Amino acid sequence: MTVQDAGSITREEALVTVDDVSIGYSEKVAVEKVDLSVQPGEFVSIIGPSGCGKSTLLHLLSGLNEPLRGRVSVRGVDSTGSMGGALKVGYVFQDHRLLPWRTVAQNLDIAMKNAAVPQEEWAQRRSRYLSLLRVADHEGSFPLRLSGGQRQRVSIARAMAVSPDIVLMDEPFSGLDEVTARSIRRELDASRQRQDPATVFVTHSIREALYLSDRVVMLSRGPAHVIKEIVVDIPRPRAYDDETIVDLEKTIVDEVLEQWEDTAVPAPAGGTA
Repeated sequence: MTVQDAGSITREEALVTVDDVSIGYSEKVAVEKVDLSVQPGEFVSIIGPSGCGKSTLLHLLSGLNEPLRGRVSVRGVDSTGSMGGALKVGYVFQDHRLLPWRTVAQNLDIAMKNAAVPQEEWAQRRSRYLSLLRVADHEGSFPLRLSGGQRQRVSIARAMAVSPDIVLMDEPFSGLDEVTARSIRRELDASRQRQDPATVFVTHSIREALYLSDRVVMLSRGPAHVIKEIVVDIPRPRAYDDETIVDLEKTIVDEVLEQWEDTAVPAPAGGTA
């Protein structure tokens, strides 16, 4: 496992490259002068304090947001302002966002239809990804009859089934109990192959990021900028309590506490500190 300063990761043959990008809302800058690249098949996690702009970066990559300045390129071609049509994106949110009046199979079929996946491939793709996420037995079920973990597994399968260039995952396990979350993480890690689509994964959990990722990008407090990038070169499948991961997590926590924690509020006059 190696730690590198921001900007030191090679951008050759990158799927997506973000150059000196700033993003804002209503004249407030949320992300400032960020450089980032994602290679084909790479799993990249973004960590940072609450409200620093992690999800904002996902919105940029999906085409939902445009930068105030800077450039976003796809396969070396400037795609600033046209990201929505430059990449096929699979999105996994904190909430599963499945259509409750449609079965599991129908939810995947609708996504594949909207992504222009040939209809003759739908059944095979449904079977592959629902089986991978261990919910194939629920293909004919409605989402509200599934557990929270099962619904999120279906959400991940739906994102994968559209044959995306990149999968964007916004804290997908934050609403699950730890045992269920660990089970899904283990399946994602064990099944990860180089030909899989690139993934950008937002999380508050440093351990989760280190366990799942090929590379971890650390952001500062908002307006966010990249502090450091960490290459995780541990072979898969991994152990969640791997000693190397645990030790690096402790090192990162010690390093970022001062930068992430809130500025102390002075005690009122006459009060105690």
